[in-house]
Amino acid sequence: MSYAVVKGASYILAHTPDLVVHNGTTQTSERLINPTSEYLKKLPEFLRSFDEAMKYPPNQVYIGNITPEDLAQYEMPWHDKVVENAKRYGKLGEIMPQDEFYGLIKISDVFDLVLLEEDFTEEIKKKFSDHPLMDNGLIERLKEGEKEETIKKYIKEQNAEPLYSNDVLVGCIKRAHDIDFNLNAHTIMENLSVKASGVLALLNLFNKNNINPMDIDYVIECSEEACGDMNQRGGGNFAKAIAEIAGCKNATGSDIRGFCAAPTHALIEAAALVKAGVYDNVIVAAGGATAKLGMNGKDHVKKSIPILEDVLGGFAILISKNDGESPILRTDLVGRHTVGTGSSPQAVITSLITAPLDKGELKITDVDKYSVEMQNPDVTKPAGAGDVPLSNYKMIGALGVKRKEIERKELMNFVKKHGLCGWAPTQGHIPSGVPYIGFAIDDMKNGNIKRAMIVGKGSLFLGRMTNLFDGVSIIMEKNDGKEKDGIEVSENEIKRIIAQGMRDIASHLLEE
Repeated sequence: MSYAVVKGASYILAHTPDLVVHNGTTQTSERLINPTSEYLKKLPEFLRSFDEAMKYPPNQVYIGNITPEDLAQYEMPWHDKVVENAKRYGKLGEIMPQDEFYGLIKISDVFDLVLLEEDFTEEIKKKFSDHPLMDNGLIERLKEGEKEETIKKYIKEQNAEPLYSNDVLVGCIKRAHDIDFNLNAHTIMENLSVKASGVLALLNLFNKNNINPMDIDYVIECSEEACGDMNQRGGGNFAKAIAEIAGCKNATGSDIRGFCAAPTHALIEAAALVKAGVYDNVIVAAGGATAKLGMNGKDHVKKSIPILEDVLGGFAILISKNDGESPILRTDLVGRHTVGTGSSPQAVITSLITAPLDKGELKITDVDKYSVEMQNPDVTKPAGAGDVPLSNYKMIGALGVKRKEIERKELMNFVKKHGLCGWAPTQGHIPSGVPYIGFAIDDMKNGNIKRAMIVGKGSLFLGRMTNLFDGVSIIMEKNDGKEKDGIEVSENEIKRIIAQGMRDIASHLLEE
C-alpha cells in the first residue's frame, strides 16, 4: 500500500485566566494547603488580559501567524514582547477568549450539566453570530440562560463548579452523579474543557483546509485526560464525543493515552490505519488540560512574570490516502523506546532518533528539522527546567558527533539549523512533537525542507504503575508525487510477472 499523508493541521488556544485561579492544580492545591498564602493573594495581579495573551509571540506562532524562525528573532524573555498587528485568527487556527470558550463548553454539553447566566448567554450568542465557524445549529445549542439565583443554588447545595469571568460569577457546571467521584462537577468541568477545545480544533481544521466533516472515517483523541464513571474510570470516548459536535456523522473513533507521547503514538497508528486501507481519512486530535493551567505559577509570580500558562491548547491533524502532493508519513521508519531500552539520555536518543535513521540508511543531518518537546522556554526557564527543546537538540547533535556525522565544532550550528525554538504551551501532550506539523506541511510543499522527524516523549511513572519512560518517533517526508512507496507493484506489472512465469513454465515443459 501507499504511504499515508498529512493533509492538514490546526492549532487552537483558549485564554482562560479565571480557570487558572479556580481549576489549575497548583492553585487548587495551594488553596487546600495554605488558603491565605501570599501567592494566592498576588496571583490576580499577574493574570494577562486577552489582548496581552493574543499578542504574546509564542501564541502567535502556535496559530500560524508568525513562524518558529520569526520567533527566534525575538530576544528572550518573550513575556515582555508583543507581535505587532497580532490577530486572533491565524493561518493554522485561533485564540478564543474565555467568555466564548464558556459558550463552547455549553455547546459541547449534551446532558444539560452546564448552566450559563441569561444575560451572559445573550452576549455569547451575539459574539458567536460573528464567529466564522459558529453556525446556527451550534448557536442554538446555547439554549436559554439561567437566573443567577438558580446557579448559586446549584453551587451551594450540590457542589456545582462555578464559572467566573473577570471574577464575576457567570455560570456553573453541575455534577453528573451524586456519589461518583469520576462524575463530580470538577471532573465534568475538566472533561468538557477537553471536549470543547477539541471541537474548536476540528472546526478550524475543516475550515482552514476545506475539509468536509462527512468525509471523516475515524477520530483518535490523544489528550492526557480520561472520561468514564466509577466502573471504568478512563473508558472514554472523547474522540466520538468531539466528532459528534463537529459534525463528523460518518466517523467513529477511540482514545489513545500515553501521557505526553500520546499524540505521536496516535499519529503512527493513524498512518498505519490509512496505509492498511482500513480507513481513508483519520483525524488525530486533542483538547486541553485545565489541571495544568498556572502549573509553574508560583515561580512566575516569585520572579514578577505574568502567568504564562493561561491558555488551553488543542490541535487536530488529518491523515489521508496518498494524494501525490501532501507530505508522507514513513511508517517504515519509526523509533520506539521499548521496555528494555533504559532511561539514560543516550539510550533514549538512540532508540528514538538513530535507530529509525539507521533503518533508512540516513544520517542525523539528513533530517532537516527535528520536532521534539517543543516546550516554551519562557515558561520553563524561570521554573528551573531550562530550555527543553535546546537540551534535546544538543543531545541529538552530540550523538551525531559521536557517530562522526557532525564535526564537534559544528555542534551548535547543527542545533540552529536542524532545531526549533519552543513555542507550545505547557499542556503536557500539546508540545510533544506535533506543533511543527502544520509548518512542516508548508515547508515541504514549498521545497524548503525534505524531511522532518516528529518525536513524542512520555513520563509513564506519573501514573505510579511503572517506573518506565516512553517515547516514539516517525519520519515525515516530502511527497515525491509518485503516490506509491516502492513496495507495491501495479496491476499491469502483476499481470506481466504472471505471464512471464507462465511462459517460463511452458518453455521448461517443452524442454523436458
